[in-house]
Amino acid sequence: MGDLTGDDARALAASLRRLFQATASVVDQDGAAEPLVAKVTAHLGDDLRDVLSVATKFEPWEHVNVQRGVDAYLAEHTPEPDWFGVTGSHRGHEDLLSLLVTARHQRVYQLGAPEYATAAAGPAESVEVVQVGLVATHAPDGTPVVLGMRGAVMEYGQPACRLEVLATDRAAARAVGAEVERLMREHDVFRRQVLVFGVSEHRGNELLSFLPRPALDADAVVLPDGVLESIERHVVGIAEHSERLRAAGQHLKRGLLLHGPPGTGKTHTVRYLMSRMADCTVILLTGPAMRLISQAAALARRLQPALLVVEDVDLVAMDRGYSPSGNPMLFALLEAMDGVGADADVTFVLTTNRVEELERALADRPGRVDLAVEVPRPDAAGRRRLLELYGRGVDLRADLVPVVAATEGVTASFIKELLRRAVLEAVRAEGEAGGEAGGEGVPVVGDELAGLAREMTDERRSLTSVLLGGRPASGPPGAAGPPVPGLAGGPAYG
Repeated sequence: MGDLTGDDARALAASLRRLFQATASVVDQDGAAEPLVAKVTAHLGDDLRDVLSVATKFEPWEHVNVQRGVDAYLAEHTPEPDWFGVTGSHRGHEDLLSLLVTARHQRVYQLGAPEYATAAAGPAESVEVVQVGLVATHAPDGTPVVLGMRGAVMEYGQPACRLEVLATDRAAARAVGAEVERLMREHDVFRRQVLVFGVSEHRGNELLSFLPRPALDADAVVLPDGVLESIERHVVGIAEHSERLRAAGQHLKRGLLLHGPPGTGKTHTVRYLMSRMADCTVILLTGPAMRLISQAAALARRLQPALLVVEDVDLVAMDRGYSPSGNPMLFALLEAMDGVGADADVTFVLTTNRVEELERALADRPGRVDLAVEVPRPDAAGRRRLLELYGRGVDLRADLVPVVAATEGVTASFIKELLRRAVLEAVRAEGEAGGEAGGEGVPVVGDELAGLAREMTDERRSLTSVLLGGRPASGPPGAAGPPVPGLAGGPAYG
């Protein structure tokens, strides 16, 4: 090679170039006959090299909505769609157009049947979705296009659902994608549902699940007089008058903080709001899933009217002074609350057992938290109502006065457990006496119930008592953290 002159080298390079071009031409001609590529190019009416792809990525949990949007689009433009797929290994790294190009030049992928998966569409409903598939259809202006769907493939580091539109005209492809997205929102399965974000233990996968909506009436919520009414005015009242408030230039976004000792009924009150606002989308965040607050807030704005519930918010919103490096999750929460927009019919409902540790920034601006309500330990009247509530289906006998006295300083959770244990003891006693054990109508004597209550609050079982919402041995009845200064509403009881 060192003896080649400049002219010889140039001649050799030109010959090699012609050889490569001729080889590529032969491969292209052979590839054009590949059934997978031929099926696409025959519909589009052009060579694969002139085909472009307009792709849109969606969160993994949106797969069911992408399918709904595509189905609605095909119902109008291709009533009898003929889905087809791509066979071959290692498809997780490439988009559909890349798969077609590879199939043409390397014959790695071939025409096959579409692949399907199932996705939840409600608390007790699942539907079939296309995991990998293509379908020939037309743009609104009649231009031939091919729609492609790819579900999220976590093992390949592709945690997104993809919608691809293959066409020879970019404007036509973009029009199809925009129309499918419009139809997705029109047929959104999440609207008016109760949704909960979660994180799988496998690779940190982000999940969105459906929960059944609770069915509770106001009689099932035992709070001090006026507290539930105050909450309803703030949350439900604004929703009922949203249009007139918007017309008057008033903001709709609001924040509600429920604080108090564990077991007093904060979550139960939230469940009542979920039941009361049946036409409202509910999104729940708790535990590790709180890192998805930004996605949850965006979903709440899209699906408004919505309730976005962050339970045990002190885990996120602890005062920045507790950590020298700050609290990134706190910043995400504040940005999410601010970013939703004042005109959005979205209620942030926050619950905490440790109100004194909350970041003061939550109270700095209206629309973050503009009503704080304490959910205290029940007084004597409240404890009697709770005994009657949880005693439904139980044959309560004798006077409840000693039971009310014996349960001073406990919470609703404590009383619920008290009734459960009392029924269990009665059932066991019936069994030992040779009677027929049953649940409904089990006789529970008031004196025995009072004795059981005293037993449960015995200092020898102080840890169990506290875990169930009993009064700590060192604290006075009804002890709870102080209210946060600056939060409108203040304590709602006592």
